[in-house]
Amino acid sequence: MARGPCGRDVLNVIQQEVPERAARRAAGWDADPEGMRERKWDWEQCGGPTCGSGRWADSIAMSVSHARSEPAAQTWIEHLARSAVDQALVGTDTDAGMVARCYAYRRATDHAVAAQHQARLEPYVLDALRGVGLYSPAAVAAA
Repeated sequence: MARGPCGRDVLNVIQQEVPERAARRAAGWDADPEGMRERKWDWEQCGGPTCGSGRWADSIAMSVSHARSEPAAQTWIEHLARSAVDQALVGTDTDAGMVARCYAYRRATDHAVAAQHQARLEPYVLDALRGVGLYSPAAVAAA
């Protein structure tokens, strides 16, 4: 799984960053599900001035994986990221609902996939994968 020059970065995201953020993201969803649903929809469909849409970025990342014969690696990275979210949410004060958990999964997997492709994709695409703008003060105020 940790092939290539970005393998360590992928593992770092999965081991360090995903657990730190999982509970916070799930709790944020549960605290304001309607606002987060709207921000997530805007991010998935439209993106923002500094990055493309989330769906578009996902398709670009998958195309790059297929072109490099790495779809299995991307699938494994996504599996590891989901497992890291599950481990992070066990034993926390966050009683994350299923939708909040799925949101945390999506953010974790996209962030790990961005680490996988960081040397191959433009910042515009990477920022879309990372969800830049999803948590910005402008996005929160607009919701």
